[in-house]
Amino acid sequence: MSSKLKAHLLVLIGNFFFGASAVAVKALTPAVMPPLAINVLRVGIALILFWLLFAIKPSNPSIRKKDVLRFILCAGLGVTINQIMYVKGASLTSPIHTSLLSLATPIAITIIAAWLLKEAITIYKILGLILGIGGAATLVLIKNHADKESNSIGDLLIITNAVSYAFYLVLARPLMNTYKPIHVTRWVFLFGAIMIVPIGWGDFMKVDWHAFEFHHWFALAFLVLGATFLAYMFMVVGIAKLGSSVTGTYIYTQPVFATIISMILFGEKLTVIKVAAALLIFSGVFLVNYKKAVAADEKDGLQKSS
Repeated sequence: MSSKLKAHLLVLIGNFFFGASAVAVKALTPAVMPPLAINVLRVGIALILFWLLFAIKPSNPSIRKKDVLRFILCAGLGVTINQIMYVKGASLTSPIHTSLLSLATPIAITIIAAWLLKEAITIYKILGLILGIGGAATLVLIKNHADKESNSIGDLLIITNAVSYAFYLVLARPLMNTYKPIHVTRWVFLFGAIMIVPIGWGDFMKVDWHAFEFHHWFALAFLVLGATFLAYMFMVVGIAKLGSSVTGTYIYTQPVFATIISMILFGEKLTVIKVAAALLIFSGVFLVNYKKAVAADEKDGLQKSS
């Protein structure tokens, strides 16, 4: 198996972890754990594992003083706010809603990049934003009587999670140009843990571990090891081997995984409204990235012809 094929496979597995994480959250909270307790475990254990990797394969661990504030800001957005909003939101709404609304990230990136980085807004992006926001609004505002798991507050928290993560990706872009992705991730998780552990420690101490059954332990291990540590590692491999654009396209698989698993485990129904909203969001994400894909293809063509 070639290194690129392995990278594609790892990125696909990573997105399976991300997509299924909403189902794992649903199995844990509020049944046996408060949401913030899950955050403490996810970030804390992943941080330990990232630094254990550094101990196994040492490299220059330092960061430049001028970058410290950006690392802290990225940690607040990409770990603290992102993780808290995601777990709390996923506990209040359905796994399908969670995974579909998470696709707001690339749409939010377009808006933030236009604002902070002064990237041009094309007609494709405008149309994509309209479709994507329309799909998200459909999920939040229109409820189906059979859709008992969905909750507007949970939906809004997931959208906040997606916007927070979009800010992180835009602000982390200069760091990725200076440091290796794993180096950035390690420090972002360190600063993120410093913020999130004090916030969630009270809830963590309230967990009744004796109430856990096998499926609870499995869901927790899946969240901490699979959907946090391994998923982030696999994304790093994808960015290094395939590039950020190709790696980013795999986000489309997350709702597919979440839908299949939640239908099997929770009996969640795929309604016409959800399908319509999904089509709007998918179309929106495709259009806001359309010009980038065309430009990349043209660049590759020029490089091959030279």
